[in-house]
Amino acid sequence: MFDSPLSASAYEVLAVDAGVDDETLRKAYRLRLRQTHPDTGGDAALFIQVQRAWELVGTPEARAAYDRGHGFGEAAAPEWSGWRPPAARTDTRPRARSFGQPGGWRRERYLTLIREWAGRGVTLDDPYDPALVRSAPVALRRLLADALAEEATARIVADLGMGYTVWHDVAAGGSDAKIDHIVLGPSGLYGVLSEDFGGPVRMRRGEFVGEGVPGAPIAELLGNMRAVARAAGVRFSGAIVVLPDEDVLQPIEELGKVRGMRVAVVSRGALSTVLRRGITGARDIGGNEVFDVRTRLQQTVRFA
Repeated sequence: MFDSPLSASAYEVLAVDAGVDDETLRKAYRLRLRQTHPDTGGDAALFIQVQRAWELVGTPEARAAYDRGHGFGEAAAPEWSGWRPPAARTDTRPRARSFGQPGGWRRERYLTLIREWAGRGVTLDDPYDPALVRSAPVALRRLLADALAEEATARIVADLGMGYTVWHDVAAGGSDAKIDHIVLGPSGLYGVLSEDFGGPVRMRRGEFVGEGVPGAPIAELLGNMRAVARAAGVRFSGAIVVLPDEDVLQPIEELGKVRGMRVAVVSRGALSTVLRRGITGARDIGGNEVFDVRTRLQQTVRFA
C-alpha cells in the first residue's frame, strides 16, 4: 500500500497537505477514523487505509523516512527502489518453465511516454523517481503500476515449481490485446490478469466498477483468452484476476461462470494456493493432455 504508482499517498488518505505540522496531522487522522469507521457507516477498506497511513507517518521518525522514500522531503532517498526492476534472483530451487518478459511491454511503453511527457531534450536521470512518477498523468502511472503487478505475479508463479509452465505478455490478436500470463499445471490451464487499480474496487455482475477501473478488465481478459484458445486449439479451465493483498476484502472470491468461463479474483498472497488447487468446478488437466496443451501453446504463442 502507498508504494503503487496509482495509490493515494498517506497524506491524501488522511486528507491533508504533505507539509502540515504534526498536530494538524494527528487531528486529521482522528477525523478520518470517525469518517471511515464501519460502525458509523464508513467504508471498511478506507478505514484500513487510514490506519495504515497513520502507521507510515504517525511518528516523526516514520514520517521522515516516508517523506524521503516517496519524494515528499527535500530529496528522495537514493537507496529507495520501490518502482525499479527487481534484482536478479539467486534462488536455485526448481522453477516453473517461463517464457516471455512479464511486464515488459508496459514497462517499455512507460519509459517511452514518460520521456515524451517530460519534454523533448530533457534528460531524465531517473524515470522511476517517486516525485516524477507521482506528478505524471494517470495513464502513465497506470502503465507502471500494471507492469509492477505483472512482475509480482511472475515471481509468485515461478515458485510453483517445474510442474508448471507459464507464458508472459501473450499477444491476443489485436494491436494492444494481450494476456498478462497463461499458466499451465496439473490444476488446469488459466489465463491470469495482474491488476492494480490503486485501491479497493467493487464488483457488479462479474465485472469491476469504480472510478479507477479502465474499461471492462474481466470481459477483455475473457475475450483475449478466447482468441488464444481458438488459435492454439486449447480449452482454458478458468480465468484469474490478481490484485494487491490490501485491495481485497477476502483473499479468494470465486465469481462462478462469467460469459461461460469460471473466474476468480484473488489476492497476490493467495495466488499460489488457487493455482495449485484450481478454481472450483474448473476442469483439471492431467497425463498426456498437459504435454499436448503445452506443445500447442508453444507452437502458437506470440508475445506482445
